[in-house]
Parts: sequence; structure tokens; C-alpha cells
Amino acid sequence: MMNTILIRASLSPDPKLLFSYTTNSNVDRFAFNFKPHLPLRRRFPHRRHHLLRQQSNPNFTLSSCLQAAAAPNQIATAAAAPIQEEASVLLDVSGMMCGGCVSRVKSVLSADDRVHSVAVNMLTETAAIKLRPEVEGGAEAVAESLAGRLTECGFAAKRRASGMGVAESVRKWKEMVKKKEEMLVKSRNRVILAWTLVALCCGSHASHILHSLGIHIAHGSYMDVLHNSYVKGGLAMAALLGPGRDLLFDGLRAFKKGSPNMNSLVGFGSLAAFTISAVSLLNPELQWDAAFFDEPVMLLGFVLLGRSLEERARIRASSDMNELLSLINTQSRLVIASSENDSSSDTVLGSDAICIEVPTDDVRVGDSVLVLPGETIPVDGRVLAGRSVVDESMLTGESLPVFKEKELTVSAGTINWDGPLRIEATSTGSNSMISKIVRMVEDAQGHEAPIQRLADSIAGPFVCTIMTLSATTFAFWYYIGTHIFPNVLLNDIAGPDGDSLLLSLKLAVDVLVVSCPCALGLATPTAILVGTSLGARQGLLVRGADVLERLASIDHIALDKTGTLTEGKPAVSSIASFKYKDSEILQIAAAVESTASHPIANAILNKAKSLELRIPVTKRQLTEPGFGTLAEVDGLLVAVGSLEWVHERFQRRTDRSDISNLEHAVHQSSEGITPSNYSKTIVYVGREGEGIIGAIAISDSLREDAEFTVTRLQQKGIRTVLFSGDREEAVATIAKSVGIEKEFIKSSLTPQGKSGAISSLKAAGHHVAMVGDGINDAPSLALADVGIALQIEGQENAASNAASIILLGNKLSQVVDALELAQATMGKVYQNLSWAVAYNVIAIPIAAGVLLPQYDFAMTPSLSGGMMALSSIFVVTNSLLLQLHKSESARKN
Repeated sequence: MMNTILIRASLSPDPKLLFSYTTNSNVDRFAFNFKPHLPLRRRFPHRRHHLLRQQSNPNFTLSSCLQAAAAPNQIATAAAAPIQEEASVLLDVSGMMCGGCVSRVKSVLSADDRVHSVAVNMLTETAAIKLRPEVEGGAEAVAESLAGRLTECGFAAKRRASGMGVAESVRKWKEMVKKKEEMLVKSRNRVILAWTLVALCCGSHASHILHSLGIHIAHGSYMDVLHNSYVKGGLAMAALLGPGRDLLFDGLRAFKKGSPNMNSLVGFGSLAAFTISAVSLLNPELQWDAAFFDEPVMLLGFVLLGRSLEERARIRASSDMNELLSLINTQSRLVIASSENDSSSDTVLGSDAICIEVPTDDVRVGDSVLVLPGETIPVDGRVLAGRSVVDESMLTGESLPVFKEKELTVSAGTINWDGPLRIEATSTGSNSMISKIVRMVEDAQGHEAPIQRLADSIAGPFVCTIMTLSATTFAFWYYIGTHIFPNVLLNDIAGPDGDSLLLSLKLAVDVLVVSCPCALGLATPTAILVGTSLGARQGLLVRGADVLERLASIDHIALDKTGTLTEGKPAVSSIASFKYKDSEILQIAAAVESTASHPIANAILNKAKSLELRIPVTKRQLTEPGFGTLAEVDGLLVAVGSLEWVHERFQRRTDRSDISNLEHAVHQSSEGITPSNYSKTIVYVGREGEGIIGAIAISDSLREDAEFTVTRLQQKGIRTVLFSGDREEAVATIAKSVGIEKEFIKSSLTPQGKSGAISSLKAAGHHVAMVGDGINDAPSLALADVGIALQIEGQENAASNAASIILLGNKLSQVVDALELAQATMGKVYQNLSWAVAYNVIAIPIAAGVLLPQYDFAMTPSLSGGMMALSSIFVVTNSLLLQLHKSESARKN
């Protein structure tokens, strides 16, 4: 019975190769249909989905009539299924004051059936929402609906416009920074007014203190006025309706909407103290003697001071992002030449060229841009004319400037130092490298670490719990505590007459005010904000807070060999053949590899070009990642790749003894290669009707920092594993050079084999990071707990798209920098959370009077407010200390 399998392989947006595979008992045929072929090298970087193969198919052969013999059950294919992407929207949300607010915003958004997941960042005032795939009506309509719902709940929200140009993005960010600075000025003015009222309200206390010290000043009619209870009441009302008005009204609104926040606690505490004092003053027949108007004034003074300092620290925490945005040049000098010759000449600015200043958003790919010394380069591009040195420190973390001349690439956001440069734009506006960095940093800061969910789950019901504890505190001391412990009424907090109502009320207010959900809410996002921004400055792009948390717990790191441990700049070191000239072997190999984008293919092509060999036209190119490339050259099929793969492509097989001799010959003819410093890979060339006809040795030098990186990782207790598709001898040589033990070497791996090795390590309970640089590493990078990609020459590829962290400096030692940054950031997170939890666990019982019976110690509401403010300040300041963290290379310098 005949079984038919139709396989469609798409090597570019238009199908280039269609072949059907028909199986019967004797004959297997491939029927090829071709369309005009476009160069694949140009098209591959833009591909997002490729044909995925589950395993190699070594057990089939190709002949001149395109017949194949296949073993049963040996053909395995997989088509890349279309992925239905989840729509996402970004909302700007204001009015969040603490972790309880964050929890409330998340609960409001998550309650909508159209929402799949939500991440809320209080510091950047954003809510990132992923919608379910089946949502109808469009993301924009859903975003407006959700923004309206949040606004109704007291959190003013609006959808953030997407697709903004560079100038618009910078303008929006500057507006936000300006708004924050204006809020800081208003906050400072409120603090000055509040503390002026504190000074007036507490002036009488100062005179008493001075009098007790024998200093008889601050007496007279003026001070007698300040002693007057009605004057103190007026000052307290001025504090509540003046500097404390926004805080008070916001807390009441939040409580009314069912989402009480930190302002609710402070507002209720201040109002309770003021109300009881006013009732006691206006109704002396009650004999409460509970006029303590100075307490709400001092409470508001401490809280507002703490808020002002906290806001200042938050703005400082985002200063790294401001520095990144300052690198974006919104204006460019566009060069327009009247003749084609002048535009391509070596002169920076031709005699008849016109230079006009235009918005960077108006520059298109292919335009020429002039950059003068001292200016920021506005676009990614290629140098057409001029010589200079460029400061790339903000993108790569490398402090030394880099020399640039014709044909070398430059990136937007770097600074031209010495001479003028004329640049051809290759990517502009929002597609430039610096714009992508800014977007990735913003996205990373919008993601929450898993540990943040624990903090949010505590902060959500925190305010309601504190209100309940406050009411319980009042009830206990008023009805029970003062009767069980009558001596507590002798404490100053109970007033001169030992009033149980006054004591109970002050302790209840203490509980309201001393608690600090803000510290819980700020613990993680402040550290993540500083950590991700700092990483961007060091040339480390981190895709999310969850990535930092996973990286900090890594115990195994898998390293690819070619392009990761080695320089990724392989060169042909020798060629050997049974009966053909070296140039003939190189010529047909270059023809086959002309459409491939692998570094080994580039090495063969570069060698052929350097010898000025004519490269034949090819047909029917087919690449199998990790194995080799197959194409028709001069009417015959030619395969270039690994030994087994090439050997199995053809019906006529080469004897193993001949292959061994060929391998020995190519090794012997290598010149100037030191085994300990170079990685040698051998690719084999086979032709239809002849089998294997030659071999080409490709050598690649080790990176200078390879041994140092492996040593540092091992010193940190992290196992390093070496993955490679190369033969075992070549991989073992490199592993020995850098200090990787033999049992941690995995050679002759296909891309699927690398993924399988990652899966095995994870199944054994290990936390695995993968470091790679090429398309064949992309599946492993995506599968690992953390994928780390080296970005070569500032170009995006499949590896950087699949990775969680991108090393812009293209240095292997940045892996150590990334690991140390993750550990330092998560260390700050744990410190902050520990402080926040410990503070509330210790301070709330003390505020409730637990030390009062035995130690005669109780806090006043003003002291409680000061402690609460200092708690938040401690968390933000501790996160800011992360800015002192330096990378390994910076410490060396």
C-alpha cells in the first residue's frame, strides 16, 4: 500500500522549493518544483519562523535522477505552526500610593474576562495587560474600557499611544519627568508649610523644655497665644486643610471606593486625633482632657517630609533611564548630493552637496547623514566617508572609544569624538538600536518578578487588616487593658489625669499610622528599576524582572563553542583532496555556501573571494541547520557539511580508510595554528557520483576572556557545560584550554540535541542558562531558564530574539557581569522585603502598646508617622545603593 507524505519547505517568503516524497516497496522519488531564487542571505535575518526538523535524516541518498532509498520510520518532519499572538495594551495609571493600590489595580483589571494576565508597576505608573486571543473588538477598544474602569475606581488611567516616533517618545518622557519635578516642587512647598505649622504648634513645648533647662526665654504674650488650645486647634485645622488636604481627600476617596490605601490610614489617624481633641475642647463638661492638636500637625509633617524624600529618591532611581533617553538625537543633518558619484565618494561633504537639518523620524534607510565631532549619532548605519573615534560606552559598557572608518558600522546613541562622519542609515527612528534598548528597559521594568506577587498578595489586604487591628487596639485598652494594667494610665500618653479614652485613642492612631504597606510595595520595583537601568548602562539588556530572579538562582551555564567561546570569525586554514586542486574544492564549496549565513559558510566564501575564484551559479539550495548545505552545481548535487551527513547524501560511498587519510592530510597542512588557542572544524565536500572528494579545515581563535569567564563562573560554584555540533576532538581541545572538565562536554550536537541536553539538565532539577550567538542556538536559548545572546556587530538575529538577556558588548565576560548584577539586584529585593516585613511585624505590636504594661513605653502618633516615613525612605535608599555596583571590567579599570 502506498503512503504519501507531502513536505513543503519554505526558505524565504515565497516558496522556493516544493518536493513530494512518495514511498513504495522499491523506489522513492523526490519531485522538485522551483521558482526563481532570490539570495537567501538577504532574507534570512528577517525571518521569524523556519522549518523545524525533529531529527536528521541521514538514511536517504540522492542520485542524478533524484532517487532516494530511505529506511522505514526514518523520516520525521514538523511544520512550523502559526502562532496566535496575544494582543497586549499598555495603560498609564496614576494615583497609586502603595502596594495596596497596586493590588487593587491588578484585581480590577484581572476581573475582566478579556484579560489574560496583568503586571502593574507603581514606580513607572504603568499597567501592562495581555488580552486573551479570542478577544473581539480590538485592543484599542478594550484598553479604553479598562482605562475607564480604573478611573471610576479612583486611579486615573489612559491608553498609552503606540508606534510613536523617536521625537514623540522623547517628548512624552520629558513631559513625564517635568511633571514629576513639578510635583516635587509642590511637595517641597507642602513640607515647608507643614513644618512651619509644626514649629508654631509645638512652640509651647519648646518653651517648657528650655524653662526646665534653666533658660528663661520664649515667654510673653506671643508664647501665651501659642499655648492657647483654640489657637492650636486652628493650626491643626490649617494643617489638615492646607498641606494635608490632598492626602486626606485621596484617602477618603480610596476608602469610599472600597480600596483603602496608605493615605486612608494617615487620614483616619489625623482626623481621629483632631476630632477627639475638638470634642474635648468644645465640651469641657465631658472632662476628657484630650486636647492634643499638636499630634495631627506633627503626624502630617513627618508623613509629608517622608513622601517628599521618597519621591526625590524615586526620580533619582529613574535617572538612568533619563540618561539613556538623552542619547536619542531627535534632529539629524541630512546630506543630499546632486550627483550619484558625489554621494558615494570618500569626501565627507561634496562641493555640490546640500546639508539640511531634519527630524530624525524623517530619515529613511539609505539616506546619508552628517555627524560632526561632539554630536550624538542619530541613526544606526554604515560609515560612507570620514575617520573618527566613537564613544560606545552607553551601549556596550566599554569605556575605551572605538575607531571608525569607511564601511564600519555605527549605532544610534553613540557619540562621535574626533572627526566628521558621513553615514548611510541602515535603521532609523524607533528601529534604531538605542530606541530598542529604551523599549526593552521599559518593558523589563514593567514586568514583575515572581517574588513581587508575594509582596502584592500581602499588601492587598494589608490596609483593611491594619484598620481592624486599630479598632481592636482601641476596644482592648478602653474596655479591658486599663482595668488589667491600671499602671499604664500613669504614662504621659494618657494625659495628666490618666484618661483611658485618651490612651486608647492614641494607641489606636499609632497602629493606623506606624504601619507601612508602602515599604512592601516599593521593595521589589525600586530594586528592579535601578538594576535594569544599570544593566542597560553596562551593555546588558534584560527583558524582565523575572529574568533577573531566574538568573540569580542559576547553577549550570551551557556555552556554545563557535562564536561564543571562540571569536566567531573563522577562517580557512587548510584544504585537502584526493584528486582535485585545492582551488577546485574551495570553488564548489563556496558555490554551495553562497546562500548560507553560518560563520563557517562566511569563512569559505571569504577565502574564495580573497583568491578571486569564480563562484559557479547554483540551483536548488537546501540547508539543514547543524548538518550542512546541499545544492546543484554544474548539473551535479554537491553537499558541504559534517562527515556523516555528507557521507550519507550519496549512493556512492567513500571508504572509511580514505576519509581517515583525508582528515589526517587536512590536519597536517594547517599552518600557524596553535591548538590551545584555536578551534579547528573540518567540513567535508561531497559530489554526486563520487562521494566525499575533499575536506576544508576552518580555524577560529578563542576569545581573550573565555578562560577568565569560565574560571569566574566556576569560582561562583556554577557548572559550565560546553555544547557544540563539532567533532569531539576539536571540542575537547577548546574545553581543555578554558578549564571545562571532560564530563561536561557535549559534542556533535544538532540544534535539537542541544535542546535535548538543556531539557535533561532541567529535568535533573538544575537551573540552566544558555549562552549562544547564532540561529542554531535559538531553540536552546528559548528553552533554557535564561537565554543569553552575544550581539555581534550590533545586528539582531534569531539568537537575540530568543534570548532573555542580550550582551551588547559582544564580550563573554559580560555573562559574569549579568550574573553579578542579577545577584546584587535580588539581594536588594530580599533586603527590602525583609526590612518591610520585619518593620511591620515589630512596629505594629509596639504601637499597639505591647510594651506599655511592663516597660512603660508607648509611641505617640507623631513618632509613629515619622517611623512610617523613614521605613519607606530606607527601602528606596537601599535600592539606590545598587547604583554603586560595578561590573567586573569596571572594577579592573
